[in-house]
Order: sequence, then structure tokens, then C-alpha cells
Amino acid sequence: MSKETEKTKVENQTENNEPTQSETAEGEQKVVARKEITKFSWTLNEIKNNWVAYIMIAPFFILFVLFTVIPVAFSFVLSFTTFNMLEWPDIVYAQNYIRLFLEDDIFLIAIKNTFVFAGVTGPASYMLSLFFAWFINELRPKIRAVVTLFFYAPSISGNIYLIWTYFFASDQYGLINSWLMRLNVISQPILWFQDEDYIFPLIIAVALWTSLGTSFLTFIAGFQVVDKSLYEAGAVDGIKNRWQELWYITLPTMRPQLMLGAILAITGSFGFGGVITALVGFPSPNYCAHTITHHLDDYGGQRFEIGYASAIATLLFLMMFGANILVNKLLRKVGE
Repeated sequence: MSKETEKTKVENQTENNEPTQSETAEGEQKVVARKEITKFSWTLNEIKNNWVAYIMIAPFFILFVLFTVIPVAFSFVLSFTTFNMLEWPDIVYAQNYIRLFLEDDIFLIAIKNTFVFAGVTGPASYMLSLFFAWFINELRPKIRAVVTLFFYAPSISGNIYLIWTYFFASDQYGLINSWLMRLNVISQPILWFQDEDYIFPLIIAVALWTSLGTSFLTFIAGFQVVDKSLYEAGAVDGIKNRWQELWYITLPTMRPQLMLGAILAITGSFGFGGVITALVGFPSPNYCAHTITHHLDDYGGQRFEIGYASAIATLLFLMMFGANILVNKLLRKVGE
């Protein structure tokens, strides 16, 4: 009997709650009724059968639990307390959240700025990464390597974004101000990173300029692994142009890469506060570029109001988690 026939037989038995056979360590066949085994027991049985794989992933799993799961859970608990790192936490229940939305006007400004910034840079950086990856994939291999490095370099060059402070310096020696004054467009230098009218557009431009990072490389890798025979099959089924190939064949095939790129775009757009601080300073003029990460750093890193900062961090986590769910649902519609 072939493996496919055995698999089909086992699936039919499972659906009908009929007994199925599983191999023991001695190679004997043991009959187990699917309805007689709990999900927990089945999980333990799978762990025993695949113990080598679980040992291989154990180091990462342990580190992930210690440095991600436990801190997130601990932060959620602290968000219902007042804690200053010196005294024992006092439970205040939902007082921190009430204070955030009803008493903290700066937090409301931070929410607005964060949603505007993430709503612009998140989708825009995602689409730019996808478009340039698609464009580069069509080039010859040698040219592709050079162009990939050209686009990827800003995201791995450390504080290279500070070059924008030279281009948009607020005196007459700044490159943009110098050109504009020579062309008689302006009569005095513009305070680019001090003027509220220019700060937000500039930081959005910097965010997009540095956005072609890991997700960009992930998309290029995704385009490389698409089976070429699918395009031939699509042509037989009525695919007529490159756009239809992209929508009905390429993107559905690289859905895992699209999901990873979406997660990276979400985390990048919500956590861009450090770059904004380096360009604009903290706090920004009239809090025009104040985001939730700035508010979190203010209360957690400077005022040491850990309970209040934990409430801010919890809300930021929920925002990112909700955005992730929304993007996941949208990606499921790709190719439909």
C-alpha cells in the first residue's frame, strides 16, 4: 500500500472516529481511537515522537518566553499599579488607563501623531518595498546585486539618516536653504526641523527613505522562489498580462514573505520614535511629532512611573496586535 493511500485511509478513519494505528518505539502497531484521546494527550504523543525537533527549538523557545512573553505579561500586570522602581507596587486597578484618556492631553496628541505616522509610512513603505523588489527581480543577476545594495544600504548604515540634518540645516549653510536662497525662492533660511509645518513631512520622508530593510530583502527572496511553471499554467488558464501574473500567481505564492514584510512594516512604523528624537529633539516643538513611543520613554525612562508607562506599553502592544490581525485578513484576499 502506498503512503498516499495509507494517509487517505487514516484521515477517513479519523473523520469517522474509527480506530487508527500509530507506531510505538519498538515498531509495533498500536490501535488508538481518535475519540478516546484528548488533545493534550495527542500533543504529548507528538512531542515524544518528534523529541529531536523540540530539543532543537528549545533554546529559542526558552529565550522567547524569558525575554518576550514574561516581560509582556509582567508589563500588563504592572499597568494596574503605581510603581517607581523603589517601592512595592500599589494596585490602582484601571486608574492608569482612565488617567491616560481623560487627564493626559499629551497622550491624546501622541495617539493622533502615531496613527497618522503609521497610517502613512506603514502602507507606503510596504508598497515601496514590494514595488522595488518586483522591479529588481526583473533585472539581470549582476545588475540586480548592485541595485539591491543601493536600495538596501540606507537601512543598514546606522545613523545615516542624520545626513538629512545637513541637507535641511536651519541656517544659510544648509544645502536646501542655500539653493533656495540662490534661486531667490526664499529671503531667509527656513527652520526645517524646528518649524511645525515642516517637521512631520520631513520625518515621513526619512522613514520612507530608510524603510527598504529586511522586508525588502524578504520580498526579493519571495520573487526568486516562485515556480516558473506556474506562469505557463496560468497562461493556459487565461492569464493575459504581467499584472494578472502578479496578482493571481506571484503574490499568492509568496504570501509568507508578504506576511513577514507586513509585520516588519507595522513594528517599524509604530516604533520610529528614536529617529524622530535624533532629528527633532525631545520634546518636539509643541509636541507636533510626539508619538506613543516618546510618551512611553518619557514616563518609563525619565520619570520612572513604571506602572503608568506599562499602561502606555500595553496600549501600544494592542494597537500593533490589532494592526497585525487587520493586515493578515487583507493578505488572505490576495489573488481572489
